[in-house]
Amino acid sequence: MRQLETRRLILRPFRDSDAADVFDYARDPRVGPAAGWPPHKSPAESLEIIRTVFAAPGTAAVVLKETGRVVGSAGFVGRHRTELPGPDDEIGYALHPGCWGRGLMPEAVEELLRYGFEELDLRTIWCGHYDFNDRSRRVVEKCGFRWRLTDRTWVELMGEERTELHYALTKEEWQAR
Repeated sequence: MRQLETRRLILRPFRDSDAADVFDYARDPRVGPAAGWPPHKSPAESLEIIRTVFAAPGTAAVVLKETGRVVGSAGFVGRHRTELPGPDDEIGYALHPGCWGRGLMPEAVEELLRYGFEELDLRTIWCGHYDFNDRSRRVVEKCGFRWRLTDRTWVELMGEERTELHYALTKEEWQAR
């Protein structure tokens, strides 16, 4: 993904030098488990995630302009569904708890919607959350996604089954907002 900017954020590819910032939020037990992954145990683990998971082409570091620090991740996760017209992709995100409640993730997701519909020419963008993750639900709702379906899914990294709510926004719905 190329670098994107909003009023308060820069969305850019991750760098190895981001490992300490990633560890700072990813070690917090309020972050990963709500998104389906265990807290990071060391900066070395965060570096490995940067080099593997965050190396995916649609994934971006969420950088706070005022500090230059990486405070989260956001991007397209390469998950596709068939219930609505494609091409499609799914947005995923995580944010440092110290930044919660400031509207930063809706700001990042809005820019990803613009990028996905205008530059990637997607027809549908999905976003989901587990039934207990009210913070993610609020981001999804603020950004205009519409609930489409609910299912049970096995969360491998957590070793448990969870209820997941799936929302989507079509390009036409996004343009009409």
